[in-house]
Amino acid sequence: MKRLVPTLLVNGAVAAIAVLVLAPLVWMAGASVMPRGAAQTFPPPLWPEQPTAENYRELFTRLHLGRYFLNSLAIALAVTASQLLLNSMAGYAFAKLRFRGRDRLFALLLAALVVPLQVGMLPLFLLLKQLGLINTYWAVIIPSMATIYGIFMVRQYALSIPDSLLDAARIDGAGELRLFFSIVLPVIRPVLATLGIFTFLGAWNDFMWPLIVLTGNDSYTLPVALAILSSEHVQDAELMMAGSLVTMLPVLAVFAILQRQLIGGIMAGGVKG
Repeated sequence: MKRLVPTLLVNGAVAAIAVLVLAPLVWMAGASVMPRGAAQTFPPPLWPEQPTAENYRELFTRLHLGRYFLNSLAIALAVTASQLLLNSMAGYAFAKLRFRGRDRLFALLLAALVVPLQVGMLPLFLLLKQLGLINTYWAVIIPSMATIYGIFMVRQYALSIPDSLLDAARIDGAGELRLFFSIVLPVIRPVLATLGIFTFLGAWNDFMWPLIVLTGNDSYTLPVALAILSSEHVQDAELMMAGSLVTMLPVLAVFAILQRQLIGGIMAGGVKG
């Protein structure tokens, strides 16, 4: 009995928090299939009596949201793939390869973490402008191809790889590239799964930098396009709820599919880091 009461209190608190978190999402899904103006009545209905797909039809036909969806998907996948490759290589090098100035260079990278991202936006924009990359997807992808935090995550995990394992592979004649792809990558897979999820979600939801460097209507990402549409259709709450739900679905799908890898990577990093 003494244990039952705390358990019920904890489970009740968790259930209450879950309801508070899920209620706006449920209403958003309901509002997205409501007729125009139905969501602005008082009290607002939780679900329409006659659901309609008109809002989604307008988003993907007249407002061309499908193109912006593909733009965001292509950028997010490219950024994720490049970060997994480059961050894993750099993190492994800082953890296991011996070269002059390694520790000082790593300390310098960590010191750069305290610099706000907004400080570097202007010089980075000017550099990309000189290279002729403004209003191209490369202007979004290249600055995000590697991050200090990603290098730090991989490096901390790669420190747990036994040096004897790597030395044995070198004695057997394995080159550094083969050693990396055949031995190191399988070992650091848990932290790469975590890094990949965080990277994809960050690239998918990024708003500020794509807004700065993508100036053409056809090259907008989904968050930028949705923000512009919200200013033009400020009274169309149902249309905006449909657009918001389209933006959220890939994020929820990625988390639902890879939540085990995410939790496993976090736990493994906490034990081995």
